[in-house]
Amino acid sequence: MNPNPKKPRDSVDEVTQSPSQFPDEVLEKVLSLLQCHKDRSSVSLVCKDWYNAERWTRTKLFIGNCYSVSPEIVARRFPRIKSVTLKGKPRFSDFNLVPQNWGADIHSWLVMFAKVYPFLEELRLKRMTISDKSLEFLAKSFPGFKAISLLSCDGFSTDGLKAIATNCRKLIELDIQENGIDDLNGEWLSCFPDNFSSLEVLNFASLNSEVNFDALERLVSRCKSLRVLKVNRSITLDQLQQLVVQAPNLMELGTGSFQQELTTRVYTQLESAFRKCKNLNTLSGLWDASYLYIPVLYPVCSGLTFLNLSYATLRSDEFAILIAHCPNLRRLWVLDTVEDKGLQAVGSSCPLLEELRVFPANPFDQDVNHGVTESGFLAVSHGCRKLHYVLYFCQQMTNAAIATIVQNCPDFTHFRLCIMNPGEPDYLTNEPMDEAFGAVVKTCTKLQRLAVSGLLTDLTFEYIGKYAKNLETLSVAFAGSSDWGMQCVLSGCPKLRKLEIRDSPFGNAALLSGLEKYESMRSLWMSACNVTMNACRLLAREMPRLNVEVMKDEESDDNQVDKVYVYRSVAGPRRDAPSFVVTL
Repeated sequence: MNPNPKKPRDSVDEVTQSPSQFPDEVLEKVLSLLQCHKDRSSVSLVCKDWYNAERWTRTKLFIGNCYSVSPEIVARRFPRIKSVTLKGKPRFSDFNLVPQNWGADIHSWLVMFAKVYPFLEELRLKRMTISDKSLEFLAKSFPGFKAISLLSCDGFSTDGLKAIATNCRKLIELDIQENGIDDLNGEWLSCFPDNFSSLEVLNFASLNSEVNFDALERLVSRCKSLRVLKVNRSITLDQLQQLVVQAPNLMELGTGSFQQELTTRVYTQLESAFRKCKNLNTLSGLWDASYLYIPVLYPVCSGLTFLNLSYATLRSDEFAILIAHCPNLRRLWVLDTVEDKGLQAVGSSCPLLEELRVFPANPFDQDVNHGVTESGFLAVSHGCRKLHYVLYFCQQMTNAAIATIVQNCPDFTHFRLCIMNPGEPDYLTNEPMDEAFGAVVKTCTKLQRLAVSGLLTDLTFEYIGKYAKNLETLSVAFAGSSDWGMQCVLSGCPKLRKLEIRDSPFGNAALLSGLEKYESMRSLWMSACNVTMNACRLLAREMPRLNVEVMKDEESDDNQVDKVYVYRSVAGPRRDAPSFVVTL
């Protein structure tokens, strides 16, 4: 849900009063077919009749910032919600830039949902805080509850999962990903009732403790509609074989540890089990992968469209042999242990590839003899001309390489480049990386998300402001020369919605240059920049419909702001701000 920047969206004053040309029954039938939340938000502004029809037909709700609106406003606006997706903390919380106990607690939302949406079926949270108490309240308040997905959330333990397993008798999805969870033990799996059999998605790959395997095996054997199973690294290969035999219709599988001593019999059984998985299109996990056992995967490789090896430290030669069996991949996530030689194999073997993410196995290793460089990226761009999404952590890069890459793949919508050493220039010419990102925004006219890195001057941001007309999200770290660069971005990118800046020389002039922009954006984050309290107060005074939140370090100057978070809201200042967050 995107609140209108001018007035609260629960007021109909902002919509045209002219009557619709369609009978209510027809209009509601048509609008019920719209699935995209952006489309729904747009049609609700056409006229009063469309506003009301959209209000009564919406069953799914997306809120990109939990503080942009209140639970009370949501409850008044939409009476029939069954599915809620809610995002909380700023994205830079992934880098520990947002202090602990910052907020984004789900409980007040759950209390309101229990009053107005007792028929709630789905809850999907990202970067939210949810306690065991909240999970138990959720499990007991919604008798028809079916799906919970927690991504990068915190505040809960496996005791909360016990409450979900015990009470949610109609559950079809339990998806736990990359959370700050207190992993007490794996006994929560034994809390599902003996007659429970509805599960279709089970993902606990990010948990660490050993699980009750007998309980897991019984659960998998009962759930005949299971299509997604992602286990943690405590599951051995022989246990994996037993699970796969019980669920031959899996579409997505996340394995456990892929390193142990296997007998010939178990190896053959595992290979046979995979051979029967005719529908498998996604494979992940492979912790501690040993090349000795990678060949058991060959029977399913040709059907894979997504291979996630972000936990598998495969060497380039091992990876090259595996990837040669995966000609139909659309998405690939790997660690930089595959090196440039591994990426060259991707370019030769995966012509349909659309998304590539290369993560650092050791983010603190600055040795250019390890990891990936421009050479691997170039090889992928030559062989994978459909590539349009990239996240690339590398040791070195050149302007010429990026220019060639985007010429080979001009349809990038997401281009996120992270040169590991901050402020690194083109290592061949020692020039700034301005022309690299200039080439990206000039060539890739569909670009929606951009993350820049390396030695950058204001010229990069002039290019962005001039050419990136479809850009929605920009992430900046350790870059820029002066406020002028950010002024170019804020004046030149008409679709910009999220701007994230850290450790850069931008100051008050850059912050205040967005006065006419921020109400059309979702949020601005600035940390470790040259912003003062006076500028933040001026912004808050000039833009009263924005929440301007500042966070200060104890060691900083009285007038210096360490972090500022600016976002639009129809709910006013939040009521749960901790003492270190000041709303101006």
